[in-house]
Amino acid sequence: MEVKIQEITDVSRELEIVASAEELEPHFEKAYAEYQKKIEIRGFRKGKAPLDMIKRLYGDLIEHDSLEAIASEFYRKTVKEKDLKPIGEPTLVDMNYDRGKEFRFKIRYDVRPTIRLKDYKTITVQRPVHTVTNEEIENEMLSLRRSKARLEQVEKVTDLDHVVTVDAQEIDEYGTPILGKKDENVRLYLADERLNQQYRETLTGAVVGETYRVRLQYEHEGHTHTVHEELTVKKIEKVILPELNEAFITEISNGKFKTLEEYRADLKKKLEQYWNDQSERTVRNAVVTEIVKLHDFQVPDSLIRAFIEQLLEDIKKSYPKKELPADFDYDGFFERNREYAIAQAKWALLREELLKEENITITDQELEQRAEEDAKKMNIPKERVVSYYKSSEQMMDRLAGEKLMSVLLKSVKIVDVPDTENRQTV
Repeated sequence: MEVKIQEITDVSRELEIVASAEELEPHFEKAYAEYQKKIEIRGFRKGKAPLDMIKRLYGDLIEHDSLEAIASEFYRKTVKEKDLKPIGEPTLVDMNYDRGKEFRFKIRYDVRPTIRLKDYKTITVQRPVHTVTNEEIENEMLSLRRSKARLEQVEKVTDLDHVVTVDAQEIDEYGTPILGKKDENVRLYLADERLNQQYRETLTGAVVGETYRVRLQYEHEGHTHTVHEELTVKKIEKVILPELNEAFITEISNGKFKTLEEYRADLKKKLEQYWNDQSERTVRNAVVTEIVKLHDFQVPDSLIRAFIEQLLEDIKKSYPKKELPADFDYDGFFERNREYAIAQAKWALLREELLKEENITITDQELEQRAEEDAKKMNIPKERVVSYYKSSEQMMDRLAGEKLMSVLLKSVKIVDVPDTENRQTV
């Protein structure tokens, strides 16, 4: 077997392999045997036709049909023998088979770029500091009251505190119902901030028994998907909020608090903890972003594709039946998300270099400490958690990543700034 390796770019290689007829023969024999089990020839039971007859009748087709699998096998063998260390999925770019003589093919594969770490400990990031306002606390109290509200049936919507039950029939742009696209008894709470704004606007002032048309638009990464619906109002319920008194506070706190002041103080602490967590998440993301910016190197295309394809899988989940529309712009999606994927791939590569640079490993003591904490939360014996964590590469990698981030946060400069993006007024 002849092997040639050509450098295409800093992170891309092309492997050319030439296999002789003698080297191909055992692979073809295996392919013949597999086809023998499936092929039906008149006069013989399925799978019982003589091998010589199968070779004579279908040998050329079988051999050509098995070439890609054979190329893959030769590629894996070469990778192991020459310790090539490819990353990502290889691509078969050329294939030429001269029957009875040789099989010549080319496979392109990516390799890790050479990364020289720069002084990442000199970077500066900002930590947004959020001040919890009275308005935020009151909004949370309102949400709690709504969660404990009772419903009173009425004939008309007079404000947003109404639940409207509708039959939603999808229609085309001309108003013709689309078969199989009807949802019955859909409950829409107009005050719910997550509710599509078009539903809210259409059903404000709605009356029981009437039908209303709504035009909905869903946007995903620059792609707009339009849906037309007819909403037939079957029932309207007024949301009656409970009084904000001691009885209410005792109920929602399971007896922990009895006065409104106590509960508000506790709620404020929880909101402050939430925003502190958000702030720390922002800092961690900023550290990653700045380290990525600091390093300039070529990213293998296979890694870029892998991150974009994973993002595409996540996008699918937000569509009905987890299927993308027939007119989805795949090329546009890949182009719009290419920079994001490059940044993610760069961080994945940099993260591995940083783990080595900082000599980060997870000790048995650290693993047992984490397992003990998690065991209490999950109410599982510590020994079982320790055993699982030690056998889980994903968990070990996660712990190493957390330890790395802890080291980075202690190394970089963090400057506190007011959180203007989430600022609320009283």
